Amino acid sequence: MIHPTAIVHPGAKLAGGVSVGAYSVIGEHVEIGEGTRIGPHVVVEGHTRIGRDNEIFQFCSIGASPQDKKYDDEPTRLEIGDRNTIREFCSFNVGTSQDAHVTRVGNDNWIMAYVHVAHDCQVGDHTIFANNATLAGHVSVGDWAILGGFTGVHQFCRVGAHSFCGVGTVLLQDLPPFVTVAGNPAKPHGINSEGLKRRGYSAEGIAAIKRAYRALYRSGLSLEEARQRVAEIAADQPEVAPFAAFIAESGRGIVR
Repeated sequence: MIHPTAIVHPGAKLAGGVSVGAYSVIGEHVEIGEGTRIGPHVVVEGHTRIGRDNEIFQFCSIGASPQDKKYDDEPTRLEIGDRNTIREFCSFNVGTSQDAHVTRVGNDNWIMAYVHVAHDCQVGDHTIFANNATLAGHVSVGDWAILGGFTGVHQFCRVGAHSFCGVGTVLLQDLPPFVTVAGNPAKPHGINSEGLKRRGYSAEGIAAIKRAYRALYRSGLSLEEARQRVAEIAADQPEVAPFAAFIAESGRGIVR
């Protein structure tokens, strides 16, 4: 159902079952998948593709130009997957030619009010962003990560899968998978063991991840020594492999 006060450009592609609320605006280069609901007073613009069965609440800005002085109106994109909930006053920007030309948000994410996803960010699946969480440009967020309210992530940082940021966290460096952090700047506070239990990780796997965490954060080893020790643990415990790969590849430095 398209509300009579909504404006939908003739070039927009809306699949069956899409609803658009009062006073919303859907731009020329927008594609929206089956069953997605757009609330009132939402603007969806730019080269934006939204999948199926999403719910976007009132007053969101989706697909606007990035807040980047280098942007010169190039036809970059925003891609949003399926079954996402995007609450009030969120803003998602398209990408820039300085990166992959696309901002991506995956599937089954729970995005609370006032969240900002800046240009060229890559967000995985099953994440939770609490109110006012903010990603600067070029940030990547792994599956199942949780950002507490008012978390701020610096540009180019990576947030590992299954990690957890407490309320008001300021993340200036890469956050490895499974790790819980809080504070300004962020400091490590163990692993997200409760989240891992809920997602079916075995007690043995969680214990191995804890050993890897201690090697990185509690052993007094240098970063290079800790990387070697974590790699040894990962060789015997596959659950640790994402942790080992992440800290081996980190370019910005790791939260320590």
